[in-house]
Order: sequence, then C-alpha cells, then structure tokens
Amino acid sequence: MATLWGGRFTKETDQKVFEFNASIGFDKRLFEADVTGSVAHANMLCKVGILTKEEATAIIDGLMSVRDDVIDGKLSIDESFEDIHSFNEAKLIEKIGDTGKKLHTGRSRNDQVALDMRLFTRVQILYTDEALKVLLSVLFDQIRDNTDTYMPGFTHLQKAQPVTLSHHLSAYFEMFRRDRSRLKDLFERMNFCPLGAGALAGTTYPLDREYSAGLMGFYGPTGNSMDSVSDRDYLIEFLSALSIIAMHLSRFSEEIILWNSNEYGFIELDDAYSTGSSIMPQKKNPDIAELVRGKTGRVYGALMALLTTMKGLPLAYNKDMQEDKEFSFDAMDTVLNCIELFTGMLSTVKYNKDVMARSAVKGFTNATDAADYLVKKGMPFRDAHGVIGSLVLHCLDKGIAIDDMKLSELKTFSDLFEDDIYDAISLKTCVERRETIGAPGSKPMEAAIENYRKYLEEYVIVPDN
Repeated sequence: MATLWGGRFTKETDQKVFEFNASIGFDKRLFEADVTGSVAHANMLCKVGILTKEEATAIIDGLMSVRDDVIDGKLSIDESFEDIHSFNEAKLIEKIGDTGKKLHTGRSRNDQVALDMRLFTRVQILYTDEALKVLLSVLFDQIRDNTDTYMPGFTHLQKAQPVTLSHHLSAYFEMFRRDRSRLKDLFERMNFCPLGAGALAGTTYPLDREYSAGLMGFYGPTGNSMDSVSDRDYLIEFLSALSIIAMHLSRFSEEIILWNSNEYGFIELDDAYSTGSSIMPQKKNPDIAELVRGKTGRVYGALMALLTTMKGLPLAYNKDMQEDKEFSFDAMDTVLNCIELFTGMLSTVKYNKDVMARSAVKGFTNATDAADYLVKKGMPFRDAHGVIGSLVLHCLDKGIAIDDMKLSELKTFSDLFEDDIYDAISLKTCVERRETIGAPGSKPMEAAIENYRKYLEEYVIVPDN
C-alpha cells in the first residue's frame, strides 16, 4: 500500500478498505494531465523562490522521464498505489531522490485532482468537437449533392409534405452545429485553473496562481478556493452536452434504421457498417445505428449519476467526488466512439433516390399544394381541404396517386381543375415554391449551404492567438 498520508496513522489500512478507497484503477487515465500540472507547479515554485532553479530542473526532468518511461512501455502504472498522484510522486522520488519530495509544497491532492480532471476534460471537449466537425463535413457534402433529391417529409411518422434529402439532412446539421456551440460555451466557462486552492483554504506559501494558470493555457485562476476543489459543474455540463449529442445521434440512427428497412428502402448501408444473422442468411442488419441508439441510455445514466452524487454534498471536498471519473470517462469514450462510427456509416450510405421520390408521390405529400391550387382559383381553403380529402380517399380506393388521375377525373371533384394542376403538384414545384428562410426551396437551401460552408471554414472553439 503506497500512500501520501501515513504519518498520522499507527497501523496499516485494511486491504479491503484500501482497495475500496483507491482510485488508481481508473484515475491512471489522468497520468499525463498529472505530469502537466506538476511541471507547471514546479515552474511556479521556482519563480516564487520556493524551489531553486536546480531543484526545479531536476523535478521537471524527472517528471518527464517518468512520463516517457510510461509512454514507451518501460514503466507500468502500478495499481498498488492509492492514486495516480501517489504513483507519479513515488516514481519521481525514485529517480531524483529527496528533491522530489519538495514538489508537493503548496499543493493538496484536492486541487491536484481538480486540475487533472479539468486538463483531461478540456482535451476531451476538443476531441469531441473535432469529431463533430468531421461529421458535419460529411453531412455538408451530402446536403450540397442532394438539393434535387425529393423525398417525403414526415410528421407523426406519416408522410406529410415533399422536401429534399438536402433539406432533411440540414436539420441534423443544425443540431450538431448547436452541439458544437454548447461545447464552446462550456470551454469558455471551465477554462480556469484550480491549482493553488490547496485542500480548501489556499496556502500560506506565496504562490503565483496567475502564472501557473497561464503556463497551462487557462484564462486565469479560479476565484474561490472552496469552490475550486468542490466544483464539478463543468463535468455535469459536459455530460449534459454529451447526452444531447447522443440524443441527436440516436434520432438520426432511428431514421437510418427505418430508411434501411425493406418497407422504406430509402437507403442501403455499406457492408462494412452492417452485420448478418446467424440463422437467417438474407439479413443485413443496421447494428451500428442500433448500438448508437442504445448507448445513448448509458450516457444519460452518467449525467444522472453525477447529478445524484453532487446533490447533497456540503463544501468543500468530499470523497464522494471520486465517483465522478469512471462514468464520466465512459460517457466521453462512448460518445466519441459513436460520433466516429456514425460518421463512417453515414459517409458510405447509398441513397435510393427514385424510391424516395416515388414514396413522396404515392404518399400524397402534394395534397396540401393541390388544396392551395384550388384556393388560388378562388375556392375557400376549408372547402378546398374537403375536396382534396375526398380526392385522396378516391385515390386510395383505386391504388393510385393524385398525379395519375386524368383531368376529366379531377373535374368530377371540382371544375376549377385545369391542365396546369399537374405542374402545380409536381414534387419540383411543391418544393420550389417554398422559399421562406429555412424552407426546402432552392433559394433558401443555396443560402443555407453557403452559410454551412463558411461555418465549417471559420468556426473554432479556441481561436488562434
């Protein structure tokens, strides 16, 4: 049992208690963040005169040597230590001797782990943002290339009005764009450094917290030492943002699953992103989409777990907060993996454009436009609604679309129908006449595509200095 706090105790901790208390089994993922924070702390201690230049150099060189040994596989992280902080400090002392014992001056494990988790989370935010940008780039290409791919739009899973595939996909572009903005907002709020807060009340050493924060790319130090070590808002916000990303992926996956079914036939998934059945040789299952949909629940679970953990904790640090890591790490990994796999699946989808267009026609998605046609000829809308409703019922009985009816048949429902009805209810006309901002017509879609292009070129979480 390797601990940093044995001096006050007269006997060894029970082994089961040690194992229950230890966090190194999962906080070893913070290894590089812990080294980064320790290097910054050593530099700051040297700046304020607590360490000599020689001592700081020895400590920093020793820390980097430990880091390199672990990365190169020469040194394994030993889980007999209580946590990653204990491991790093012990290995540093083995390398450079008693000088290594000076590193922890002016620091507590409370502000140390708070720093490590912020450093780690900050990187994960950037990884997630980059994955979303790649997904948006794939979406952009498909939006740009499908402005004349007609399909039914749905409400209540019922065919409603005609849209384009471009317009449908752009709805998801908007969702994932909002996800990136949430990550940016979170980054701005959480990018402050808790190092120097000590256990909860700061320290009597003349630490330069501004300097430490600047070395690690933070905007500055956190403002209250008690809040610094007990704050997990940024993790809760990140888990919330991840939950919303997962929800968007799950909604999209549900549509992929429906569109891939024999009943819809809108798409064909690539073999590389599908699986088969052990008993039914004809099957090609959308397992990636189903797993993305399913894994959303575990991400929600992580958010609820942390909210529940934090809801009753008094200030300042409590050991309960150690529970923030396992499910947060899992949620971060899960969402990143889901984004990357979904992007690969989406990039290889084949759209059956003719099937989509036929579905729009056979689904009477132009019925509203047929009613509007009669209104423009002078019929009150409520009457026009009734006429087209009766006409649709007739078509259902005959197994035909409105477009299939002869003009003489149409006139039995209203004398206002003329030859121009066929152009008025064509999918192209139905879509093109919708020109308000955000609609599927070519003009608003051209504007949206140009907006998306500029966005992908310009939007970043952290601007270049």
